[in-house]
Amino acid sequence: MAYIEFENVSKTYPNGTLALHDVSFSIEEGEFVFLIGESGAGKSTVFRLLTREENPTAGRIMVDGYDIGRLSDRRIPFLRRGIGMIFQDFRLIDTLTVGENVALAMEIIGESPRKVRQRVPLVLSIVGLRRKVDSYPTELSGGEQQRVCIARALINRPRLIIADEPTGDLDPVNGETIMALLDRINRENGTTIITCTHDRNIVDRMNRRVIEVCDGVLARDDSRGQYLLESERKNGLTCENIYARRQEQEAEETRREIEEGGEALRQFREEQDPESDNLFARERVKRMRESVRGEDFYDRMDKSASLRRNRPPARDRSKELRKQLEQEAPTIPSKPIVKKPQSVPGQEDERLSRTGRIPVIKLKGDGKKQGGDA
Repeated sequence: MAYIEFENVSKTYPNGTLALHDVSFSIEEGEFVFLIGESGAGKSTVFRLLTREENPTAGRIMVDGYDIGRLSDRRIPFLRRGIGMIFQDFRLIDTLTVGENVALAMEIIGESPRKVRQRVPLVLSIVGLRRKVDSYPTELSGGEQQRVCIARALINRPRLIIADEPTGDLDPVNGETIMALLDRINRENGTTIITCTHDRNIVDRMNRRVIEVCDGVLARDDSRGQYLLESERKNGLTCENIYARRQEQEAEETRREIEEGGEALRQFREEQDPESDNLFARERVKRMRESVRGEDFYDRMDKSASLRRNRPPARDRSKELRKQLEQEAPTIPSKPIVKKPQSVPGQEDERLSRTGRIPVIKLKGDGKKQGGDA
């Protein structure tokens, strides 16, 4: 029995999308397989089914003799321990060092600290990063970060490694390094590797088994295949035609870039000319003035100047302003002012003595007595 078997597998998502339809293939242990296809063809669904993130709608998936569709939830972590994952976007923890990122995969499954200390430097040596054990992911290049991901996938000695576009974010040189490293792990360690890629050059150069999925259906399964999609074969294209077309496209892109470079050189030359700088500056000032000025710009300027010439003196303007403020201010009722009566010269106050200093106090009976006496 093969290590991995897909038997008439179909997968329909809850929203009605048919991702896979009646797909059947088998992979022996120790094989290196490329899974290719256009975007949305169903490649990611194959990986999700292998890791039991999804269950098949129909069919059966066997891994090492077990029907993983019937595994209980508590058995799924044990299935995933035997699978190493490599992602396109690395998914490293920036706050942990390289050694801590790799060791985390062992600590999660409960390995002893002694075994972690022994195995982490060994795995980092396999990927050529032993001297980077104390570095952080942000201090590494893209190729080095992907090698850390390979070390993390390899640390628990998995029998299967799934690489989801491991060279998608890398330049050609680093991409070649990553694929050479995976090829060595497969050949020398016997690890089964399934990798998804859109890099035509890598697939053609490595000349390994190719499984193509097209619109959820198994399009082909070649033991020594090349990157030739079903849509290209329908159009009558061959590898030679594709290479010729690619060369024509590259030549066209080069010609276009050269033409753009000539235009950029002309602009650069004009930018260095002082006379052209002055012309450019004058044109820019002119455009700014035209954007600021409206049709009645000069009329408003003349009106403002005439108002400045004909306005009254500052003292008159302040008086006028004070009157406006008094009119606008709320009126507050004021208390009536009682004026003190003025004394007539030569007339003495009846209530004061003749000297005017001591007040005269009159009793109630004084008037009657004076009348009786009289």
